[in-house]
Amino acid sequence: MSSPISAVSQMLERNQALFVGKRLLVCGALDDDYPRQLATLAETLTVFTTDYCYYRSQQATLGDAILFDHQLGGAPRFDALLLLMPKAKAEAQYLLAMMTPLLEAGADLLLAGDNRGGINGADKLLAPYGEKPIKRDSARRCSLYHGELCKPVAPFELDSWFGRYQCKAGDTELTVLALPGVFSAAELDLGTQMLLAAVPPMKGELLDFGCGAGVIGSVLAKRNPDLLVNMVDISALALESSRRTLAINGLQGKVTPSDVYSDVSTRFQHIVSNPPFHAGLKTFYAATETFLAKAPEFLLPNGSLTIVANAFLRYLPILETHFKRTEVISSDTKFKVYMSKV
Repeated sequence: MSSPISAVSQMLERNQALFVGKRLLVCGALDDDYPRQLATLAETLTVFTTDYCYYRSQQATLGDAILFDHQLGGAPRFDALLLLMPKAKAEAQYLLAMMTPLLEAGADLLLAGDNRGGINGADKLLAPYGEKPIKRDSARRCSLYHGELCKPVAPFELDSWFGRYQCKAGDTELTVLALPGVFSAAELDLGTQMLLAAVPPMKGELLDFGCGAGVIGSVLAKRNPDLLVNMVDISALALESSRRTLAINGLQGKVTPSDVYSDVSTRFQHIVSNPPFHAGLKTFYAATETFLAKAPEFLLPNGSLTIVANAFLRYLPILETHFKRTEVISSDTKFKVYMSKV
């Protein structure tokens, strides 16, 4: 059974004549079943997502029409692009730079999104690719812009999109590489700094959950040479960033997509995380609560979970429910670092 579609998708439904008979490429902040409707309208449909959670939810229905990765390549073969605006403007720029070389000249450029999420910057986003777009629709705080690809497009060069910075966590120095929209893409955040300052020496096997640009797993691998590091995230952009961060620092680690524990099949001595609590424009606790509640199932005897969280987040009751012992090992007015033992 299909789930309710978003306000953005309801707006697109009213404009579905734009998609009829098109060789359509869809990407961006996908969060509902609307592409299933698009598959019945378009001549061909390709859905590209960097979100493993979304990929898993749609793969059984869309089959080969949905692709999960950090990059999509190939020769021009589409005559329409629908970009659902991601939260980060830089990620929208990245997706447009990647997708436009796959479009034929004169292709439709359609941008849709929530007015609070940057869609009203569509003019500037599309300026490198064509003339000023027209606003096709606006309702329920959502907008749809329509442009045309009429300017030459440069080939997509993945390496040019990685941000790079040096960070220092205690005595451990690290070079970080990150794609747009990835957590800790520009600098080491204060919460992760506190976490890394509080984590004791480690041995055995580690899971870095929600790895982002790979800072936590890479720092701990560098500090603890015998540590076996595993990194998971739902974001393909984060996973590729983590691979690059490991490689440029001469470190080893296993990097895999996982929707919470969906693709985790082993148990660890340590789980360490700065768990996400934002999804798009909404504060999102469900995935993190599942991560915390099920963590004991993925820890070895005497294993530990160490997380940092904003001080206002009520994670302590969850941890005390599912672990034998939990303590706050570091804190200030903004953050708390919890260590829980099974």
